Amino acid sequence: MNISSTIAGPATPGAAPEPGQPHTHETVPTAYLDVNGVKVAYRSFGKADGPPLVFLQHFTGTMDNWDPLVTNALANDHRVILFDNVGVGSSDGETPTNVARMAQDAVAFLQALGLEQVDLLGFSLGNYVAQQIAMDHPQLVRRLVLVGGGPAGQGAENYKQVIANIEGKSAKEALLYLFFEPSDSSQQSGEQFLQRLQTRTAEPARPTTQQTIGAQYQAIVGWGDLPDPDFDRLKRIKQPVLVVQGRHDIMMPTVHSILLFQHLPNAQLSLYPDSGHGSLFQHARLFAEQAAYFLRAE
Repeated sequence: MNISSTIAGPATPGAAPEPGQPHTHETVPTAYLDVNGVKVAYRSFGKADGPPLVFLQHFTGTMDNWDPLVTNALANDHRVILFDNVGVGSSDGETPTNVARMAQDAVAFLQALGLEQVDLLGFSLGNYVAQQIAMDHPQLVRRLVLVGGGPAGQGAENYKQVIANIEGKSAKEALLYLFFEPSDSSQQSGEQFLQRLQTRTAEPARPTTQQTIGAQYQAIVGWGDLPDPDFDRLKRIKQPVLVVQGRHDIMMPTVHSILLFQHLPNAQLSLYPDSGHGSLFQHARLFAEQAAYFLRAE
């Protein structure tokens, strides 16, 4: 079930940037912060002005599983913050089994950094966590980019079936199956994405544990089973939202992103062709341009 423990591959030690040169996704060192007695790992780089852009990661993913094409492009205009939430990757502690607690842990991390307002980019499970943060702490969140997710109360049975279908697959096979369309062009894009994950030269995150995998699985199913027939939870998210999705997402069905667009009070929707769950990686340059434009708006 672990779709990310080996896809990034081992990182090799690399030189720091030349003096005066800024860090990038590939070179930024991992920092650690004590958050309520738990050591949380994070990486921060990019432009210092304005609200930081905080990335919230997918099921089984760590900091190493973000696409450097996306993170480096968005770091041109933002301070980018990647982190492993409690229990994930290089962070200590135990991963909680529900989205609400994951959101609490993420907020505690942001508060420990001294941040008063942020933008959030949530992908897959991170999409759910971003929604929860925006509902619980509206003053903390300025804008949201929600990729490959959906409202509460949607898709639990579909998710369980799709995850069952990857049993016996390698990490690479599972990711290409879940994140990309079966077309030759989409699978080729998936291979290119996997190659880009090899380019980080600083220390790698610790592999995802079985405890994290099981807890995150429970959290995603729990979100899908959470009753909200009138989408009242979404009505509480007043911030501007950019919803992004691929044409045919088998894990978090595309129609669920359309529901986000329809029921969020202030949302816009971008659907990418010939792509699935990992649309932001298949169309990395386009996604980064659209996200940057959206985040620049007043």
